[in-house]
Amino acid sequence: MKIGLECHVQLPTKSKMFCSCPTEDCEYPNTYVCPTCLGMPGSRPVLNRQVLVYGIMIAKMLNCEINDTTWFARKTYFYPDMSKSVQITQYDNPIGERGVYYLDGKKPIRITRIHIEEDPGSTKRTADLTSLVDYNRSGVPLAEIVTEPDIATPAEARQFLTQMIGDIKHLLQIPADLEWEVKCDCNISVGTERVEIKNVTGLKNAEKALHSEMVRQIAMIKAKKKIVRETRRYDPDRDVTISMRVKEFEDQYGYIDEPDLGIYHIKDLADSIRISESPQNMIIRLSNQYKIDGKMAKQLVNTSMDLAELFEDVAKEFDTASAIKWVAGPVSANWRAMTERDGEVDLSALKGFIRDFTDGKITDTQCSIEIKSYMTGVDASSMQDESAGLETLINEFLDKNPKIVTDYQKNDKAANQVIGYVMKQTGGRYSSAEVVETAKKLIEARF
Repeated sequence: MKIGLECHVQLPTKSKMFCSCPTEDCEYPNTYVCPTCLGMPGSRPVLNRQVLVYGIMIAKMLNCEINDTTWFARKTYFYPDMSKSVQITQYDNPIGERGVYYLDGKKPIRITRIHIEEDPGSTKRTADLTSLVDYNRSGVPLAEIVTEPDIATPAEARQFLTQMIGDIKHLLQIPADLEWEVKCDCNISVGTERVEIKNVTGLKNAEKALHSEMVRQIAMIKAKKKIVRETRRYDPDRDVTISMRVKEFEDQYGYIDEPDLGIYHIKDLADSIRISESPQNMIIRLSNQYKIDGKMAKQLVNTSMDLAELFEDVAKEFDTASAIKWVAGPVSANWRAMTERDGEVDLSALKGFIRDFTDGKITDTQCSIEIKSYMTGVDASSMQDESAGLETLINEFLDKNPKIVTDYQKNDKAANQVIGYVMKQTGGRYSSAEVVETAKKLIEARF
């Protein structure tokens, strides 16, 4: 089985691709429109430079070869949601080609190309089957990322999309809590013929659509029926794919160079653009550079890039063991509580507590309490009493179950056995991370 994806990512510009109409959501249909994005006679498109910048940034992230020159084409598009009957896109010489993106830092997924294009409008069908078209979205800039058929399963397709979209959101500084719609055209072949599932919205639906089509194609092959190259759509309510039309080929779109837009020489612009390290690359680097478990590196980065950067700071100023003990321990455990507080917290102050511990001014228990108090805003004296109570509970459990200490020497996950007991005794007052951290400290003191 082979799967290839054509992923359409909306670029976070304030105005549309070829005009000054805003890209933000509008309550009323057909409001953010003008002669240019509607394609009225006499109007001429002018490229939004930021669209080009974002496209180059994504091409660099995907390790693409960036073309020295690029230009646009008109793609014949006879559908009601594109009022001018053509879509301005890229065909020859897109921004980037022949890239590669590594899934979990290991499996290479080849990137055929990345190009930028305008989005069509949106169609809404009413109860009486009338189709209503809203052109507010028409002209919103998109980056289309096309992969080679290197993806093996529907689950792997979702994993790839989740990782890549996470990296792009970080790259383009899109807030994590922003609803950001991603659409995919999913291509899958179980046998020799390829079928495209058009306009699948959302990562979960991409996996479900591919799985549904995989099941259909397997059933067709078993029944010795011919699989036709076609375009289908996914119905999430019935979890089936439905035939739309026989698959178009590229030459059927009648591409011509866009006469209203010229040739863009982007080499100097591309050379001037520096992109930040992606979350996935940071996970790989932390794991390799500091010799830590990949799961720990992933947890640090996925919690917050700031947390991962603090881990590095502590590792460089002290050592990796200190970074693991404190940043991957109590700092990570209290990160969410810190982010929920009003106002910013100076993370550099946390290194002061670690310095006091390494200098012997405070014990490890006191250091944990100071870190938690600073991050949560809770008085340290009350935490001191709670900490003493937690240690008493864990020591009681270890006294009754001495085998845990022996098991821990073979596998440190044995400390997790303490969690259930403490949660039951305290009604969930302590976090699992806090219980395990304290349990490990008390177990190691018994060696």
